[in-house]
Amino acid sequence: MPLPAETDELTHLMRAGFPVILVETHEEPRVLRMLEQASNQVNQPLFTWSIANGIVRHTGSERVSQTHELLDALKHIDKTPQNGIYALCDAHPGLKDPVCVRLIREIALEQHKTSRTLVFISPLLEELPGEIQRLAAHFRPTLPDRDQVRRIMAEEAQLYESTTGNRIKGDKATLERLILHLTGMEKEDVRRFARQALRDDGRISDDDVRRVIHTRYEALGGAGALALLEGRVRFDDVGGLGQMKEWVALRQRPFVEGDPGDIDRPKGMLLFGVQGGGKSLAARAVAGEWGVPLLRLDVGTLYNRFYGESERNLRQALAGAESMAPCVLWIDELDKAIGTGGSQDDDGVSRRMLGTLLTWMAERSKPVFLVATANDLSRLPPELVRKGRFDEIFFVDLPAPETRARILAIHLGRRGHDVATFDLTTLAAGAAGFSGAELEQAVVSAGFRARAGGEALDTANLAAELQRTRPLSAVMAEKLTALRAWARDRAVQAEAPSQLE
Repeated sequence: MPLPAETDELTHLMRAGFPVILVETHEEPRVLRMLEQASNQVNQPLFTWSIANGIVRHTGSERVSQTHELLDALKHIDKTPQNGIYALCDAHPGLKDPVCVRLIREIALEQHKTSRTLVFISPLLEELPGEIQRLAAHFRPTLPDRDQVRRIMAEEAQLYESTTGNRIKGDKATLERLILHLTGMEKEDVRRFARQALRDDGRISDDDVRRVIHTRYEALGGAGALALLEGRVRFDDVGGLGQMKEWVALRQRPFVEGDPGDIDRPKGMLLFGVQGGGKSLAARAVAGEWGVPLLRLDVGTLYNRFYGESERNLRQALAGAESMAPCVLWIDELDKAIGTGGSQDDDGVSRRMLGTLLTWMAERSKPVFLVATANDLSRLPPELVRKGRFDEIFFVDLPAPETRARILAIHLGRRGHDVATFDLTTLAAGAAGFSGAELEQAVVSAGFRARAGGEALDTANLAAELQRTRPLSAVMAEKLTALRAWARDRAVQAEAPSQLE
């Protein structure tokens, strides 16, 4: 019977004579089963080591005394003339000892005399000494793809139904979203979450999806600059921006359901324009519309006074985003975070951070859709905004009258008012030059004023509040006019073009 592909790969590494094999995984029992099969193929005994048990022959109860400490275990392996495969479980804390590192090198360098293969199995093997990394081969157990996750879900559902006699409840769309977010997790984790989802209440629900997303986020440990946001905003909550919404809708299936190796998979978009125009809300809505996690990257927290640490922090944050894929990564106010103004005043940190970001944007292999927002595109370096970095660049202008009416309806309805009792057409006409944020604040302020006077909010007092407000388009008319003129031929309008009244 042929070996599974990953066990066959492990066998080839041993036959190739690699003295050290690194396996970064939480699935220790699964790897040990593969090692047992591989050791039979190469006709060598398998030993396991842990700080709890010391060195133990895998096929029996034979123990090597006084080998609980990693240093003592390596001394024993170094002296023994017996060929063998030694699976060292969770040995990474002891690898900070230079004596242990030296012993590993001596064992490895004697591989041509005595075939002893050291297999390090641990959830964390990123920061091993360079001396060991150079001698080692990396082995990565395969993770279940979407079809395999679907089979695991079916197995667990069948087991639940045969045990309880009850049918699983829930809709297919929610099940597919759960499968989507379980894909990429280790096999045993997939099975545990499947059982939890089914045996909790016999229903596949949005709570099960959120639980998986939060667990994956918490597994990042110190996520630091990455914040997981609730992706409950949908495009119905965003007034206007019709052309951008259509563009995003066309890319939903290719991004969420597409082949991971598809080179044309959607990569991201850049939104810039007037302050308060709804750029941040639109970024949130993309994740909510697609049903994927929304991660916000706070670039300011990445900066560190020590050379190279800022770039390292950014690489870790981007790696964290990839581990949450498929997801939307949102960088707010990119022009302030990585603009052209800081590169001469910070010893080149901003330029190096930009280089790190550009490299990741070009080479990332996981489905992470980048949404960046900015107020002033002219402050961004040209190498960041050239065609190809982002799939599209959208300019968010002031809302047209019909869009203003829609925005007012959204904010009135959200606050429990009967939208049908308001003359939205008149209110929208009286709010010329208002941004979405200014319209919301007018609704809030008018509501406070009406409540203080013991009245119900109506068209009259909301119109009065709009009259009292001086929008940014009036306060900073020159800057806004210049921005709109600059963007006219340089970006795609997020909304069908309109004239500022």
